[in-house]
Amino acid sequence: MADDMITLAQPATTMHYDDDSIKVLEGLEAVRLRPGMYVGGTDVRALHHLVYEIVDNAVDEALAGRCDHILVTLYDDDVVSVADNGVGIPVGMNKKLNKPNLEVVFTVLHAGGKFDNNAYKVSGGLHGVGASAVNALSEDLKAQVYRDGKLWEQTYSRGAKTTEVTPVRPLEPGEGTGTVITFRPDFTIMEPNHFDFTTLEKRFREIAFINRSLMITLRDERARPFPRELTFYFEGGLHSYVRWENRSKQALHPVVHLEKEVELTPDGKSPYSVSVEVAFQYTDSASSNEIAFANVINTTDGGTHLTGLRSAITGVINRYARKAGYLKDKDANFSGRDTLEGITAVVSVKLPNPAFESQTKVKLINPELQGVVSSVVTEGFGEFLEVNSREAKRIVEKCMTSMRAWEAARKARDLVRSGPSLLESTSLPGKLADCSQHGEGAEIYLVEGDSAGGSAKQARDRHFQAILPLRGKILNTERARLDKMLDNNEIKALISALGTGIGEELDTSRIRYSKIITMTDADVDGAHIRTLLLTFFFRHMPQVILGGHLYIAQPPLFRLQHNKEIRYLYPAAGQHETQILSRGLAEFKDPDRVKVNRYKGLGEMNPEQLWETTMDPGQRTLLQVTIDDAAEADHVFDMLMGSEVPPRRRFIQTHARNVRNLDI
Repeated sequence: MADDMITLAQPATTMHYDDDSIKVLEGLEAVRLRPGMYVGGTDVRALHHLVYEIVDNAVDEALAGRCDHILVTLYDDDVVSVADNGVGIPVGMNKKLNKPNLEVVFTVLHAGGKFDNNAYKVSGGLHGVGASAVNALSEDLKAQVYRDGKLWEQTYSRGAKTTEVTPVRPLEPGEGTGTVITFRPDFTIMEPNHFDFTTLEKRFREIAFINRSLMITLRDERARPFPRELTFYFEGGLHSYVRWENRSKQALHPVVHLEKEVELTPDGKSPYSVSVEVAFQYTDSASSNEIAFANVINTTDGGTHLTGLRSAITGVINRYARKAGYLKDKDANFSGRDTLEGITAVVSVKLPNPAFESQTKVKLINPELQGVVSSVVTEGFGEFLEVNSREAKRIVEKCMTSMRAWEAARKARDLVRSGPSLLESTSLPGKLADCSQHGEGAEIYLVEGDSAGGSAKQARDRHFQAILPLRGKILNTERARLDKMLDNNEIKALISALGTGIGEELDTSRIRYSKIITMTDADVDGAHIRTLLLTFFFRHMPQVILGGHLYIAQPPLFRLQHNKEIRYLYPAAGQHETQILSRGLAEFKDPDRVKVNRYKGLGEMNPEQLWETTMDPGQRTLLQVTIDDAAEADHVFDMLMGSEVPPRRRFIQTHARNVRNLDI
């Protein structure tokens, strides 16, 4: 058999793999070494995920009926505390590990009270990892428990206990039970960032919508001179949630709100119940907004519960449309794309044993949930359409409009393909000044106007920087459908330059530039053009944003010169132009003798200045566009770029004080 042996060539290497290479990580070392496995990374999202893990534990107390108020407080130095009025974490000895249960919860992975249905019938915590992971990634953490007539306390540092579980004092008369967790992240592991009030506000508002009996207070002690505080409490549940999401849109009918408790008896397993709550409403929007929760966890990637909702809505509408005569025998059924256009939908399920795709719980994978949700929606929505014929007609007409628009878009694409296709990267617009390399490292600047485009073409490094001048203000694509966009020259030029295609054919793997940079004038018109571009990408190419390809250039506002000393001043968040200019002038010894140039447009800069300030990778500042909260971004774009005037007027009036000193 020797002839069957495979001889492997040994590569030259100085690295060894032997018995000493096998390591065993003790305690919470694994969390500190691989935080991405437990909290999704070390960036600002993961930082906030630490708060969510502790809050989710408090929410589980609410789901168990033992808690009705959660208080989250932000302090200086990135310290945060989460307090609830539940029964408190048990502090007695764990018989198996011979250490207090409070210590077990915060120092032992896969330990907790959620592995059976005795303490928590419904819970978002499955693996007993959340609290201990937060402890592992905290520089300091203090757990205080109000329970058994005493206040108990234990402290930790980077996952290791620094004190024993100690009764601090007896509880005062009338003092209730609960748990307070206070921690500061370990920024030797987590990236330096700060807790953001707005980010937390959005999450806690969601939780309050999902739990009608729960009050959540967010308090920011960092605000000066007075703390900032918001309290969330909604009696309407998901009905209120959908109305909140659609507050700047034109609704076509009242909110459809369905609730039901479904009993399941799996083969060979114990019976259990699933709580299903669904609310949805159609609007005049051309996009959909679908939000899904499982045990109050926001499953951002959806899952079986969302699939069940979608399939049920499509099936119900098709059956009703045929029965009512809107669809004839020869007509094709509406597709899911047609029936979901313009919908705002929220689905929330609560069940004893949810299965998620990962520890970060972004997708629900319980197969039985698809049928459960579909059944509830089919029954309730079918009844709604039968009883409300006028509203049903509006919904069906919305679907028919969507179907016709997609058919028009298909014909438009077919017409375009009769010549060189704008959906193919081989068909490039004549005004594009392309670069010699493409893909990774290549950049395209979307520039406002031919004048600025001319300066940018002279300033660029033609090896990796392409320039696409855009004429005037591009089409507002907030309400525009694909067929109308394909008829717009500026949009066509943009699509063909990027090479990704659009609509069903969008494929970011074909993108010709790794950075797409909007570069507009630092004035109101420039801001409007930038907003139009961002609207286009958000509505019709969100994959480009999610892939980290979209950026905003930061051209200077002022050029200051005194003799040979030259400085450029750039926009700064929260500062007016006068403040920026005053700060810049103060850096000169003789401010009165400084020559000030205010750049009203990019075309006012010569190519050397444009390269030095805005296009040189070694010196420029770029803002990367992200979608941290698609639902909130959906609301902002709809408000600013949509057809409803009152919400936009209220926004402008509310924020007018922030621009009253601008030179516009």
